Amino acid sequence: MPDFLEALSVAKRYGGIVALSDATLKARSGEVHALLGENGAGKSTFIQILAGAVRADSGSITLGGERFAVRNPEEAQRLGVAAVFQELSLIPDLTVAENIFFRREPLSPLRTARAGAMREATAELFARYRFPAIRPDQELRRLTLAERQVVEIAKALARDPRVLILDEATSALAPRETEWLLGLSRDLAAEGKLVIYISHRLGEVRRIADRVTVFRNGATVAAYDTASVDDDTIIADMLGRQMERLYPERRNTTTGRIALSVKGLSVENRLADLDLDLREGEVLGVAGLQGHGQRELFQALFGAARASGAIEVWGKPRTIRSPRDALSGRDGLALVPEDRRNHGLLLAKSVRENLTLSVVKRFTRFGLTDPKREAKLVDDMIAQLRIKAGSPEQAAGTLSGGNQQKVIFGKMLLTDARILLLYDPTRGIDVGTKGEIFTLMRDLAARGYAILFYSSDLAELVHVADRVAVLRYGRLAAILEGAENSEHQILRAAMIDTRAA
Repeated sequence: MPDFLEALSVAKRYGGIVALSDATLKARSGEVHALLGENGAGKSTFIQILAGAVRADSGSITLGGERFAVRNPEEAQRLGVAAVFQELSLIPDLTVAENIFFRREPLSPLRTARAGAMREATAELFARYRFPAIRPDQELRRLTLAERQVVEIAKALARDPRVLILDEATSALAPRETEWLLGLSRDLAAEGKLVIYISHRLGEVRRIADRVTVFRNGATVAAYDTASVDDDTIIADMLGRQMERLYPERRNTTTGRIALSVKGLSVENRLADLDLDLREGEVLGVAGLQGHGQRELFQALFGAARASGAIEVWGKPRTIRSPRDALSGRDGLALVPEDRRNHGLLLAKSVRENLTLSVVKRFTRFGLTDPKREAKLVDDMIAQLRIKAGSPEQAAGTLSGGNQQKVIFGKMLLTDARILLLYDPTRGIDVGTKGEIFTLMRDLAARGYAILFYSSDLAELVHVADRVAVLRYGRLAAILEGAENSEHQILRAAMIDTRAA
């Protein structure tokens, strides 16, 4: 079968930075083609070129045998290429239907948008592809991140593309929505479309991808049929070396001291009467289907959601009404948020400014800063976390996703917080950086930190957490540890009311 999409020796530079040097990809219609590589390998730049958001410096691309050279996303979409990027392009003040048909609204004879027609078309689209239940007339701002991700996918499919690019599209989805998207990808391929699938979850790739292309340092280093290659080979190609292990050895570092205790914690109708203890030296996982109270638990503990109930921190009652309350004093609570770009970083500010934003007092006296002390704090943290940045003055928004997440971890560790709230901290980052973060978590636990850890990837909870608290409809359904801590048991507790059985 001839290749439907052929990109040869594509290159792109940004000043002195080489984003792509020799990127080649050959993909057929009717297949799911995985594009893999570490953060910073060039995947994002490459798909931005395919989507018309970036223009290549050199190389050639053909689509369906015709030269493909587009100057903007509109041209790419007219030629049948639609992309779903990690960073969403939706407008919070518009409804779901208005977002899906933004700038393509059906018009009345008076040239006004026909809201009813948009809602009807959205409902038909949702029915055709068996979308999760989202109302076309809902305001986007009222949706969860996972639901907004689903709307972004719908927006791309509404154009009936020949090529659909999915960039870490499952990273914000719960298991049920992930299963839906994996099935949708196979269905689209069966219709004759080409799905380019970017993911750091090798299990997903192995389930749905027909072929795999691996990028490293801006160039293609391997391409193979998925069934013919094992995971260790894929990881070695991505990293340029063998990776000893993704998950660190789990040692029991838990002490008997209770670091955080909540009694009767409730948030509106999303979290109900929750009792939970987190111990010093422990990684306590949190699991549950999407929308079953995980987000509200973390927000309540960090003071970002109004809650009722009692909270004790290191044995003392604590009132937390704002993030300032959570971080105040010694031994506070710090959060790695769900949406790192919008809630974790000031993208236009430098790595240095982001790292020290919450700890200015540590290098300030009488209103004057000590640049040498600040520089030492920053340099030590960059070295400790191996943050890859040209300099501390590089804008945080220009870093890869994995390095952005490391900056957020660094900012958190520079505070006095010893209770760490990690909400899906490895979402959308590469396998090498994931391994570093897991090792860091276990090292921090060994140093006496207490870690509450939510992940949308059940395998991470099984291999990293000492215990897993499973939420179901906002209530604690189970605490799993030892042999009971398995993906099967987590899903069973999340989906079945075992107390009623």
